[in-house]
Amino acid sequence: MPAKLQEQLSRADAEVILERLPERIRQALSDRAQDIDYPIEAVVEMAIASFLDSEALGFADCQPGRGQ
Repeated sequence: MPAKLQEQLSRADAEVILERLPERIRQALSDRAQDIDYPIEAVVEMAIASFLDSEALGFADCQPGRGQ
């Protein structure tokens, strides 16, 4: 049976990723999620997407005027 593809990272998957990151990176992502009031899974997904594609939605896009 083929695996079902997800369009977005689940919270459980984000937690698995976060557990495997160094503490300082995990804390930075958590802090950013709180700063922009986004779920941690969205922040992890944005971090990965912006690393892979400079044209991807990034943190500055979440709150215009910040990060400039």
